[in-house]
Amino acid sequence: MGSALGFILAFTNLYAGLKTGWHLGVAITACVLSYTIWNKGLAPALGKTRFSILENNCMQSTASSAGYSTGGIMVSAIPAMMMLFPEYSIPWPVLMLWVFCLAVLGVVMAIPMKRNMINQEKLRFPSGTAAAVTLQSLYSESKESLAKSRALFVAGAVGLLVPFLFGLKVRGAALLPSSSKVFDWLPGISAAGVVHPLSAWTVKLDHSILLIAAGALVGLRITAWMMIGGLALALFVGPMGMELGAVTAPKAAWKEIGVWVGAPILVASGLLAFLLNWGTIVRAFKGLLGGAKEDERISRVEVPFSWFAFGVAAAGLGIILVASHHFNIPPLYGALAVLMTFFLALVACRATGESDITPTGAMGKIMQLTFGVLIPQDAKANLMTAGITSGAAGASADLLNDLKSGYLLGANPRRQFIAQFMGIFSGTVATVLGFKWLIPDGSKFMGDDPEFVAPAAVQWKAVAEVFMKGLENLHGMAQQAILVGLVIGAVLMILEKMFPKKNAWVPSATGIGLGFILPFYYPLAMFLGAFAAWLAFKKNKEKAEIYTVPLACGAIAGESISGVVVSGVNNLN
Repeated sequence: MGSALGFILAFTNLYAGLKTGWHLGVAITACVLSYTIWNKGLAPALGKTRFSILENNCMQSTASSAGYSTGGIMVSAIPAMMMLFPEYSIPWPVLMLWVFCLAVLGVVMAIPMKRNMINQEKLRFPSGTAAAVTLQSLYSESKESLAKSRALFVAGAVGLLVPFLFGLKVRGAALLPSSSKVFDWLPGISAAGVVHPLSAWTVKLDHSILLIAAGALVGLRITAWMMIGGLALALFVGPMGMELGAVTAPKAAWKEIGVWVGAPILVASGLLAFLLNWGTIVRAFKGLLGGAKEDERISRVEVPFSWFAFGVAAAGLGIILVASHHFNIPPLYGALAVLMTFFLALVACRATGESDITPTGAMGKIMQLTFGVLIPQDAKANLMTAGITSGAAGASADLLNDLKSGYLLGANPRRQFIAQFMGIFSGTVATVLGFKWLIPDGSKFMGDDPEFVAPAAVQWKAVAEVFMKGLENLHGMAQQAILVGLVIGAVLMILEKMFPKKNAWVPSATGIGLGFILPFYYPLAMFLGAFAAWLAFKKNKEKAEIYTVPLACGAIAGESISGVVVSGVNNLN
């Protein structure tokens, strides 16, 4: 059940990640689906007993591993490389081995972290705790759990229809338009002596409910500042870029000048947040050095350290060999990347345990900056070494969330680890096949209105591009935009740290940065979803807490599944 659900959810996460830049956890969705499918449908026909709560928790580990741990690099480093080198294509066997080794490395790296962070320090790991609470709620068979299940399936059914209506091309055109120019009645924006309608600056309404659902999950603060960032680009920065020759057309402003403002904001804020969170870093390394002595009875059910040593050696060797033979990364630098990944993953996992935020982006940027100095002007090495850290750190944090669920429910951690490891196989196959099906070549990321924007990859590409071309070879306005963006990102992050209790009023560096690197219809649709969720909570908080997450997750899963099918059919046509 876990492998089957994880296989499907890997497709949905890949599609959603390429569309929105967010790689969404699948544990809670998998728990609800598994409980409903098996206990309400398959058990009478196929099994003598229903899934127990611990069996469902084990299923959660497999599904989460398949649906989440194998997909991080496929929405960041790989698309970024295809943006830089549209003609470049990684053979699917190489890509499958690369994804598999990264996921294995991340899973085995979590073995020593679990003993310290969960057994001894009992860190919160909010997502893992929420999954455990969800399972307890489902098995209590309360009205609330049944309502969540129904909402998930209804939203999923609606989401399944959207790509067929707005995306499937028959005789070269979709049944319905994918967006509406609802704002063109307003005055246009003048640039270089020409007045352009708002739709030319991508100010239009997208018809995807996936973006609306993602906004409901992301929240009002970030999406509102995404809107502000997008408006600043359309009203001020974009027209200025056209006047100075840095922008060739209004619809290209987000990728020709917006990225040089937004990406530095995201990089500076992410790295500074990492450095300012020095307490987490210190605690991570203190925990690595040892803690309280473990009870012998606990040791019998914990994952042996020998599995950690063997797994790191095998996965690390695989990564070094693939990096050397296919990405031309010298073996010594490949070994350095694996070593650095362990320490950066350690910090990332502690951040997940304390705050539920896995800073894989910041960890990847540290690797990009490191290898940008060690191997300058080699964009492939820059992106792939960063991908090692991002992929492995994400897999480690995901396993620890699942282990936290099992710890609260009384599961056997060794069996959970095996379940998590098994999920890597189906997840790798689904992720690689899905990516090759959706993205046959780099053209899917090209143009002013690409099918997949891949926001996470845009940031990675910008950093790699600076090292590859050299800062002096960028347009003068782009050079100034980078400096301005770095300052804005640093200042906003310092303000967030100085006024933690007033964060709602402090501008979001993440939101503003994303607003600059996306076509405006992305922030608009996500803001509408976040605003709708906010209104629901204001009107009836109790019902909103029950329905918001299942409705959003169901819509994302439904549209992603049919979106994969529709995109692949369009490619064949």
